Parts: sequence; structure tokens; C-alpha cells
Amino acid sequence: MPEVRIRIPAALRSHAEDREELRFQAASLDELFLQLAGSEPLLASRLLADDGTQRPYVRLFLDGEEVDLAVEGTAPITRDAVLTVVASIAGGNSDQDRSFSPDERFRYHRQLILPGFGEAGQARLREASVLLIGAGGLGSPAALYLAAAGVGRIGLVDADAVDLSNLHRQVLHDTGSLGQAKVESAAATLTRLNPEVEVVPLARRLSAENAFEVLDGWDVVIDGSDNFPTRYLVNDACVLLGIPLAYGAVFRYEGQASVFAAPEGPCYRCLFRDPPPVDLVPGCEEAGVLGVLPGIIGTIQATETLKLLLGAGRSLSGRLLMVDAWSMEFREIEIRRDPDCPLCGIDPTITGLIDYEEFCGSRVTPSAESEAGAGRFEADTDPPDLLDAASIDANGVPEIDVEQLKAILDRGGRPQLVDVREAHEWEISNLGFAGAKLIPLGQLFDRLDEIEPKEDAVIYCRSGSRSAMAVKYLQAHGFDRSVNLRGGINDWASRIDPDMPRY
Repeated sequence: MPEVRIRIPAALRSHAEDREELRFQAASLDELFLQLAGSEPLLASRLLADDGTQRPYVRLFLDGEEVDLAVEGTAPITRDAVLTVVASIAGGNSDQDRSFSPDERFRYHRQLILPGFGEAGQARLREASVLLIGAGGLGSPAALYLAAAGVGRIGLVDADAVDLSNLHRQVLHDTGSLGQAKVESAAATLTRLNPEVEVVPLARRLSAENAFEVLDGWDVVIDGSDNFPTRYLVNDACVLLGIPLAYGAVFRYEGQASVFAAPEGPCYRCLFRDPPPVDLVPGCEEAGVLGVLPGIIGTIQATETLKLLLGAGRSLSGRLLMVDAWSMEFREIEIRRDPDCPLCGIDPTITGLIDYEEFCGSRVTPSAESEAGAGRFEADTDPPDLLDAASIDANGVPEIDVEQLKAILDRGGRPQLVDVREAHEWEISNLGFAGAKLIPLGQLFDRLDEIEPKEDAVIYCRSGSRSAMAVKYLQAHGFDRSVNLRGGINDWASRIDPDMPRY
């Protein structure tokens, strides 16, 4: 088996424990990246999208010749080779530049000494970018703490100017900045706090016409808006662009926080499909807000953002945190991804941005078909053909959901069930009772003989991302009847078997 050395660029070494090179034995690029995903999932996630496609900011050169995974992924590698990864950078990413000065080490000392953080974590923050929608009550504390933490690039979107009534809660600004554009006032404050951070002021109002242009390319978006049209616009754009969204909202003495649009989590529309009537929820101008409350919620948003950037901790994705500052009570509810969500559900009807002012000016009633769960199997039918039951995702991967799989099993269907997670994940929860077999993703190319190529096969993982990669690989190697289980075993636990452990 040929040995392939992967040369990692400096900009991505923090995702591989600062190693410059990795070595694998592989007979094709697809096999190589399957092994990489199994052993170095963080680095693999920077090179490949969730569906296994090559990210647009990465180029690959095999022995000096550029290759494209989509075209040449299955082409055989016949001899030892070197795969050079070239990632787009903005300058300043050499090994020397990635080191920290004495002043930086002193500034971030109390972060650097945290277990599991260290210089690798600090380097990730310096390479990261965060866009804040709103430089007001929520955006102020979030921006301050992200700049203080050393996030390398912070964008601020706000079309308003500083008003005296802002100052009791919008702590980015002061009396001397009255009348100044909020983004300019905020940029000056953040630069004084940490001159190492690049601040990008965007004095414009976000709209359906410019949202993709404004949001594209940022690692995380923070929603600090104060109106429903912008909330739905930001959520929809983040889902369509694949950007995680740190959500926050405040009203009088109460606040909410969550993370939306994460790969396996719900979006804002899963929680609130439609906006309330325009006369139901007054704005802060009418209802008021306790000045410190945005500080609490905005700080939580900053915390969630740091965890997303570091790939560490337990995210609020799938949970809504509710804060009552007047009684000082914190409550939490579970939010599940809605299979009928018009944006991120099984059959989305929203595939682009809409007129959000019009949308939020009237109620939108879901169709009867959607309410009834169109496309489900009737209870008394024979087991459906697996491929007939499957839909094709945006990347051409056939998939079924957990309800469809259960219907097939309940009616006597016996497809091959292949779990591509790791052994420790299998021990937490599995579908062994239904005949599932564990073949970790990194071992798949060595164990193809354990799967019958001409028989139905349902491939699953935790959330559906790794298994989508596996299905793409299997189909390229003649396993034509393999499909992905959308949502993975966590969806099975949440929608089919609530007693099954989730992680």
C-alpha cells in the first residue's frame, strides 16, 4: 500500500497539534481522507465540508500536480506520494508569525494556562473571525470580551448612531461618542482595549439583498439585533451559508440565549417557525429593559462563540437558556431540530432569502401537508424500496430519516446497518439490536468486504456528517444501494427511542 505524506500549512497546524506532516497508507485520495477524518477530525473539518466535499479555500497538490477530490478522489495512487495542502491566508501566518510575543503571552496568560487551552487554543482564536449583527446592548459585551480574548478579526454591522438613551446598556459607547456611528465608536473602543485585533466596521443596514455578501466567510455570527425581520434574515442566511449563529434576545427583565445553525442542531425557525403578530411583542423603546441584562446575555453569547471557535465545551445548540434577572433564575429547555422546518428540515421550502419585512408583518400558516408530515409511509404498506424511499441531498448523497428507517424495520425490511463512529461512541449508544455493525470511518476502506455491495445498506454516525462521507465513498466503489441516515443516531434517540443515551 503506498504511503502518502500530508504536508499541513502553518495556518492549519493548530488543528493537528502543531504537526507539519501526517502519514497514512492509502490507495486513493478518498481512502486517504477517510483515514484523516477518523484520526484527525478537527483538521479534516477544516479541509472538507460536512458532506465530504473539498472546501473552497483549500487546494490540494499531489506530487506537485493539483488534484480535485470531486474529480480524482477515486483515482488510484500507485506509489508513495506527497500531498501538499495549500490554504488561503491573509498574510502573517508563517511559523514565526504564529508565535506569541512576550506582551501577548502576558496579556492572555490566564487563558493560556487553562487546561486544554494553551497556545494552540489561543492561536485558533487569533486565526478566527466573528461578525456581530448590532453594536448595541448585546453586541457591546460580546464584542468587548471577544476582543479581550484575542479573536483575530471582529466585524460589526450597524447603521445607527449613538444616542443618549443607549448608554445605560450599550457599554461600547460613552458620552463622548454621542452622534457618532455606532460601528466607528465601537471600533475605537475595541482597538483601545486590544490593538492586536482587527476590527471591521460595517455601517450599513443588513438586508436580503446584501446579507450573503456581508455574512459569507465569517467563522461565527452573533445575533445582537432588536427586531424580528433581522432575526429571521440572519438565521436564514446563516443556515444557507453553513455558519453557526450565537443567538441572544432580551425583554424587560428576561433574556434568552442559544446556538443555532450548527451542523447537527436546530435553527431559529425550529424554535419559532413564524414571527408573532406585530402588536404582540413591543420593542425595548416601549417595554424597557434592565441595563445589565444585555450584559448577561451578550456575555453568554461571547462564551458560546469562544467554544465554537475552539471546538470545545458543551454548546447551547439544542438548548434554549432562559434568564430571569429579577428573580435570578436560570432555566433551560431542549430544542429539537424540526424535521418539518421550512428552512433546515427534510423538505425545505425556503432555499433563498425573502422579503423579511413582509414576512414579519403577517402570520404565515404552515400548509396542511406540512402539518400532517407529508411523505411518511402508511402503516399497512409493505417495506418500501430503500432507494425509492431515499431523497438526494444538496451534494448528491441519498439519504433517509430515522422515521423512514424505523418504518422499514417495523415492516420486516432488513438492510445492512453500518455504524461508522468510533468504538467508544458505540459503547454509549448503538443500533446493535437491529443488527448494526461497527466499522469506524477510518477503517472503512480496509473492511469493504464486510458489506455486501448489491444489498441495501444504511450508513449512520452521530449526526449524519461522517456517514455522508462514507456513503459517497461507497457509491464510488460500486455499493450502489447504500444510503445515509440523516441526523444519525442522535436523531434516532430524540425521535424514536427517548431512552437511548445522547452525547
